[in-house]
Amino acid sequence: MNEYTEEEQRILAYLTDSVTRGDRYVRSKTIADAIGLTAKQVGSRLPRLAEKSDNVDIEKWGRARSTTWRVTPQG
Repeated sequence: MNEYTEEEQRILAYLTDSVTRGDRYVRSKTIADAIGLTAKQVGSRLPRLAEKSDNVDIEKWGRARSTTWRVTPQG
């Protein structure tokens, strides 16, 4: 089992909930607004979470004005 910081736990909880509701693509700003962090804080943690998350697969998907992340259930 991976150990997560409090911020990482909040991000993963948001992503897990989003995936169960059918959302597959998210932006750091959307997550940040929902959980009370800055987009920069979220964006800097997502690549690390992509490597160690057991619940969801996180993939950098596209970059326009901000990075879009593709999130899918793992397994």
